[in-house]
Amino acid sequence: MTLGEKIRAARKAKGLTQKELASKIGAAHNSISNWENNQNNPDPNTIQNLCWALDVQPNYFFDDEYTRPSPHTGTPSPVTTDDVVSFPVVGEVAAGFDHYSYENWAGDSIEIPRSYLHGRDQSDFFVLKVIGDSMYPDYQDGDHVLVLRQSTMDRSGQIGVVIYGDDKGTLKRIEYVPGEDWMTMRPINPQYPPVTIKNEALEHCTVLGVAKMVIRDLEQ
Repeated sequence: MTLGEKIRAARKAKGLTQKELASKIGAAHNSISNWENNQNNPDPNTIQNLCWALDVQPNYFFDDEYTRPSPHTGTPSPVTTDDVVSFPVVGEVAAGFDHYSYENWAGDSIEIPRSYLHGRDQSDFFVLKVIGDSMYPDYQDGDHVLVLRQSTMDRSGQIGVVIYGDDKGTLKRIEYVPGEDWMTMRPINPQYPPVTIKNEALEHCTVLGVAKMVIRDLEQ
């Protein structure tokens, strides 16, 4: 199977449309179609997001001998590793609006397989804890999010961590048009309205990074 065929098979096994999968990983709808038709390939960071959204291991996409079982034949054996990195949970990010941001560390930390950093240095990332439910169901209250440090978004529609109004932090889907003086912070949960920041107010907004992985305790 080609990479595109594997993406399509895993998406259908998960019961997702192309639009639903695109929404989960913050990609354009036509990106899924292009990948499935082998017109181009997702980058390594997107592959990790696909693994999370489709419940597969990375070797599903690249190992010809690894096949994703159907929902009726069970799940693949878990892959374990001792090569992990430990991140302090340096603060909280609101999956909502009007929550004051701060950095603190109360001793909490979380371990992540080094392979998930895709060759980047540990210092390129930080981990935040989510509070609130405006990004439900993809990001839930109590989740931890691995964030890649960067001061700009790669594209409109990515999930980013933003400080706005100088001192308020939020995790949202960030929408914008390059060259225009506005930015919309859009929740995934439809019960919450988006917030658009325009003109001079943009000078008080700072992008801290883009979300790369969700770590969730299923027993919380």
